[in-house]
This record gives sequence, C-alpha cells and structure tokens, in this order.
Amino acid sequence: MPRLDALFDLSGRSALVTGGNSGIGLAMARALGLQGAQVHLAARDSDKLAAACDELAQDQISATPHRTDLTDPAGLQALAQATGGVDILINAAGVNLRQPYGKVTPEAFDLHMALHLRAPFFLVQHLAPHMAARNWGRVVNLASLQSQRAFANSAPYGAGKGGIVQLTRAMAQEFSGQGVTCNAIAPGFFPTPLTAPVFDDPDLAAANAARTAIGRNGRLEDLHGATVFLCSDASGYVTGQTLYVDGGFTAK
Repeated sequence: MPRLDALFDLSGRSALVTGGNSGIGLAMARALGLQGAQVHLAARDSDKLAAACDELAQDQISATPHRTDLTDPAGLQALAQATGGVDILINAAGVNLRQPYGKVTPEAFDLHMALHLRAPFFLVQHLAPHMAARNWGRVVNLASLQSQRAFANSAPYGAGKGGIVQLTRAMAQEFSGQGVTCNAIAPGFFPTPLTAPVFDDPDLAAANAARTAIGRNGRLEDLHGATVFLCSDASGYVTGQTLYVDGGFTAK
C-alpha cells in the first residue's frame, strides 16, 4: 500500500535555525534533524551553541554552530554566506524584556524590533533567492499568542510579534510563486528560558494551562509535528499562514 512518509522526509535538505541553542528553536532544530536535515544553529552565546550541538549529536543529528549577533545587519549577511545557502530557514531568535510600558527605553524597543522583525526580514532577503533558484524553500517565522492579544509588560514584544504575522504574509506574496513557502508558528506557553518568569510561578502556569482547550501547557515535543509539516513537501500549498500551536488557548 502506498504511504505518504516521503512527504515529510527532509533527507538531503539543509536548515538554519536562529535562536537554535535553546528552548523552542532547539526543539524545532531537533525535529528537522530527526527527519534527516543537516542543521545550522545561529545564536550569540558560543557555549550554549556548543552545548546544543552536543545535545543534538546524542540523537545522531549533525549540527553546525554559527556564533552570530542577529541584531547586526552585517552579521546576518555573513551568516547567510557561511551556511552556503540553506533550503529551510526558521527565525526563532527572540527576547522579551518584560518591562512596564513607561519604563521601556528606545534601546530596549529597538532590540525587540531587531530580533523579531529586522533579522527575519534580511535573512530571507539573503537566503530566499538561493531557495528560489532551486524552486524549493521553506521559511518559518515565530509568532506568538501576543500576535493576537496583549499581555502585561510586553508591549515591544507584542508589537514585534504582531508585525511578524504581516511580514510572513509579505514574504509569502514575494516568494511563493518561486517555490518558497513562508509561514509562521505561534506557540502557546512552553517551558523555555524566555517563559521562565511564567513557569516559575506555579499559580500563573496553572492558570495559563486552564485557559487552553486541552487543559495543559505545551511540551517542546508538541512543536515537532508542526515544524516538520511546514518545512517539508507536505505543506507545499500552504503559505502566508500562522499556525497556532497553543493547545486551544486562542480558541476559548
């Protein structure tokens, strides 16, 4: 009986994951590697990058670290060149300084915009033409619950994550006709360094779990299926979309 496994096979593909040294980025990199992709990880912390590569190696996943300041435009171009032109790009790097609106400085605001909007914009500018030349490519951006609703002390983060949804549509309009699909994943609450303030408060974590339709917060492996789908041939006719992997948080 014919099977559809080949639709999800990433053997022979190469992928760049920004923010791939921990949390959601590392989970998504693992998913790609388990499906056969050669993985490149980009982040600023060399030690965490090395640790992430060692962790992936335990699953027989080959990963190459790239120490990069993703807020530096020249660094983005150098990163794109260092990977040799990948088939898949996941823009997972991010920050949430969790400051009251009145305390946000211009520097803090600009940091959020640089990581959540400028880095994805210019990495796609650098890498998508190489994908288009092969008539195959996948871009996955990281949106958020805050792409749709507001949370306290997170105005710059929410602005960036709202923007990434529209930027994903713009990328899709620009490149999808050349075989490069562009989509976003909006995670719910997952235990990561970025959400440590939430999970360090058991009452708050439980309250967030109760707001989901499933009744629990996310586990990092819950992201594997969505990641592989959007980065494989299985999603060839899906572009410009934001997939909420949130246990139904936004459905209630």
